[in-house]
Amino acid sequence: MRYDVTVIGEIYQDHVFSGFATWPSPGEEIFTEQYEWELGGGAVTTACALARLGRKVQLIGVAGEADLPRMAERLAQFDVDTAGISRSKTRSGVTVSISTLQDRSFFTYRGANTELEDRLMRDDGLSSRIASSRHIHLAFPLSTGLAKKLLPIATANGATTSLDVGHDVGWLRNDASVDVLRAIDYTMPNEKEAAMLSGDPDRYLSRCRALGLKMAVVKLGRNGAAMVCNNVEYKAGSPSVQVVDTTGAGDAFDAGFIDALLDNAPPQQILERACICGAMSTRAAGALNALPNKMEIHTVLEEHYAA
Repeated sequence: MRYDVTVIGEIYQDHVFSGFATWPSPGEEIFTEQYEWELGGGAVTTACALARLGRKVQLIGVAGEADLPRMAERLAQFDVDTAGISRSKTRSGVTVSISTLQDRSFFTYRGANTELEDRLMRDDGLSSRIASSRHIHLAFPLSTGLAKKLLPIATANGATTSLDVGHDVGWLRNDASVDVLRAIDYTMPNEKEAAMLSGDPDRYLSRCRALGLKMAVVKLGRNGAAMVCNNVEYKAGSPSVQVVDTTGAGDAFDAGFIDALLDNAPPQQILERACICGAMSTRAAGALNALPNKMEIHTVLEEHYAA
């Protein structure tokens, strides 16, 4: 295989404001000394995190042609292959991220990302790119129609698949999304997203069992994560770190999970390595600046989880 992982999804330019103790009241202005321009979106963060962990990664998405050189320069710093990023006349997506110590909120303009599904449906060499990867990670709300096109290409060549749709309320509350869940190997919602899928995050794993899913994962923020694998439930806590900015932590979790999966690690360790990767990504402002390498992951694994 040419790539360990192909990551497909939406690409954003992030304006990241962090360091706030609390969220402002309506009409209130608060100030911070912590601001970063960064590339963002789940696809970018997961791709860069996997590359930092030593994986050969390609990123597929859509970006405004005027913005692509700067994006490609940043992604090249992580050695992420950008040949699969299509150029658009439309401006690139933009997200403003505002982070407190407890949580974060986003204001987003989707821009060129609205063209992603149409371009994927047209293929444009996509089949050969997907066929050359061990794992396909989809970081966008995958429609049933596109799933029917993409997933057979992946599975025909033995690749595993994962999905993180993010906070897309329409997809999460759409009954048709159940068919996509059944078709994907690993779906990784956070607590709020799991609640939309099942009515209650505590019921998400049991609902996945009822749907016949062999694997189900839910990210629990500072409380770690839980999953069911072949009807056995696993839980892992999150290691203690000095949190600066939680932007992209869930997407870094995805990378740690995929990396451990490709190592054929046992289920408990897969979950632990995912939690470590997600937690360590919060040590600096922006989604990319604190992504850990493999040695850091294994050091924390031995210190925090060895028993």
